[in-house]
Amino acid sequence: MSDVENTKILRLADILESFVTGQTQLEEAQEAVQSEFDEVSVDEVALAEQELTKRNIKDDVVYNSIEFFLEIFQNVLQATDLEVEDWHPVCTYQRENEAVKQLLKKGDTLSREKFIPNQWAELMEALNQYEMHLSRKQNQLYPAFEKQGFDRPGKIMWTLDDKVSAALRRTAGALEDKKEALFFKNYDELVQLLQDLMEKEDIVLFPTALEMISQDEFLLMREGDDEIGYCLIDTPPRSPVSNQLDKLDRQMEKEVGELDVRQGKLTLQQINLIFRHLPVDLSYVDENELVRFYSDTKHRIFPRSPGVIGRNVKNCHPRESVHTVEQIIEEFRAGRQDEAEFWMEKGGKFVYILYTAVRDDNGKFCGVLEMMQDATHIRSLEGNQRLLTWQKGNESTKKAANKETVASVPNPYGFAPDTVIGEVIKKYPGLRSYLPEISPKYKKLLNPIAFKAMSNIATLEMIAQRGEISVNDLIGKLTQFITERRA
Repeated sequence: MSDVENTKILRLADILESFVTGQTQLEEAQEAVQSEFDEVSVDEVALAEQELTKRNIKDDVVYNSIEFFLEIFQNVLQATDLEVEDWHPVCTYQRENEAVKQLLKKGDTLSREKFIPNQWAELMEALNQYEMHLSRKQNQLYPAFEKQGFDRPGKIMWTLDDKVSAALRRTAGALEDKKEALFFKNYDELVQLLQDLMEKEDIVLFPTALEMISQDEFLLMREGDDEIGYCLIDTPPRSPVSNQLDKLDRQMEKEVGELDVRQGKLTLQQINLIFRHLPVDLSYVDENELVRFYSDTKHRIFPRSPGVIGRNVKNCHPRESVHTVEQIIEEFRAGRQDEAEFWMEKGGKFVYILYTAVRDDNGKFCGVLEMMQDATHIRSLEGNQRLLTWQKGNESTKKAANKETVASVPNPYGFAPDTVIGEVIKKYPGLRSYLPEISPKYKKLLNPIAFKAMSNIATLEMIAQRGEISVNDLIGKLTQFITERRA
């Protein structure tokens, strides 16, 4: 960066600092920018925001004023060409935003007509897919900024993401409770938050990403996007180098051979298979507080993608929970504690989380191991089971087992193995967006065409088989989810 460019960044930071700390008003900040600069690029705005971090301006202070930043730079902010190839992550985000805008137009039409809950339930199910959009940003895009030394964009945008997520939950809850006035109040707030967030993404976040993140980083990002999923669009085409990366991975596994582990010898492929088939999710953060590993399980409770590798663990959490993360690491590093456990109800699941201090043979702190498990089924177990039973069996065995196990599960809604999924979702619309949290294999249910094709045919037993879980577990999760939403 030249001296002239650096001087410009510092001056922009001065103007922003004066505004966010309350020394100047919005009109004064606008006048200062427009009188001193003919043009300001999005990356210059990002650099100025990052400069505030160096000046110890807290995230909360910036967040309270972030909604006015676009107004400060209006008339001088350079337009950026966002033309990218169809595989590109930014193109994917743009397409998702366009799909959401079309849904909001549909909502605008519905709001002028007679209130029909089922029509709104269908709209809200579709809007709930926006969580996929937010999750990919948090696990893929924000880490890429951090690798370039910019953590402020992700921190601020994540707070806006959380406000949208909370509004989605409030609005869906009011609809399920048939509280019409509250629903429309919440929906109006949701629309405003979505429009504001999408505007900031389109005008600032995405152009800044194209300026600051390399093509190689975007290629890697595309490989991880599929692990989280997409919002209202089909899976984008793979990048031009995807097949080459697959070949390199296979070649590496062949060349490494067997590795000496603490007890025994394993190939790299065997190690990966063991981690993938564990009934728990594992993540490892090293002594420098950087994420080094997570297990690639099929039943992941919270989204993970390759973008988090190498990321500071504090940036992997919403700002409301960062203090807890810092406290755990501090206690582990000092040797005062060795474990911290949490449990919570989330989306019909009982989630158990255990953090363990990792130390070498000399007691030196080497990081933190996070273990996360869906303990819903375990909590439901009673008595003894000493006879061998199979998860997969012949039809007569499965029907007999289902009849016995379903009867033992709290089931106030009358679900049975032969209950048709379409009937369930018609009565409890929020379940459709929840099902992918039970198993990634249920993501196809979010596709309107796929759902329509099977909704009147597939039974809960068939759905359970598809998700590779027992019908007992499926009914238990559906029951718990509905009960929690009604509480």
